[in-house]
Amino acid sequence: VTKIGECAFYRCSSLTSISIPPSVTEIGRWAFSHCFSLKCISIPESVTEIGASAFNGCSGLTSITVSKDNKVYDSRENCNAIIHTESNTLIRGCKNTIIPPSVTEIGGWAFYRCTSLTSVSIPPSVTEIGQIAFSGCLSLTSITIPPSATKIGEWAFCGCESLTSITIPESVTKIGDWAFSD
Repeated sequence: VTKIGECAFYRCSSLTSISIPPSVTEIGRWAFSHCFSLKCISIPESVTEIGASAFNGCSGLTSITVSKDNKVYDSRENCNAIIHTESNTLIRGCKNTIIPPSVTEIGGWAFYRCTSLTSVSIPPSVTEIGQIAFSGCLSLTSITIPPSATKIGEWAFCGCESLTSITIPESVTKIGDWAFSD
């Protein structure tokens, strides 16, 4: 197997673990999307492409690692996330993610439906929070946007029904549609 196709395991709600063989180079869009019981992801060295939303809605995630030999993605500083190395964009996190100070963007859908995420510390290096980045994080109660941020994407915090406090710095020049709806 060299590719895990688009939607291959979509909504496999009882899937608790996956073992991606070292022959796999690509994980397709939505491949493991909405696998609510999935606890951990380990990306091997061979994976050079992860499609958009490949792990979105995996609310049970507690551990995310990327092989130290992977040239495209990393989990620097044991952050419990998948980071696109070249762009310093965090593309998937979980409730145990610690965003490293070298990350410059929280990618679209990065924490989508991470329902047990209660708080997040966004480092000052982050300049952009992508669309739907924290949407559906039902337990998220407060967030402070770093003073370097310039953009909050569409639906970024949509459905964060426990969110009671947010501080937006003057550096933010764009807040996308529906950013704080529901």
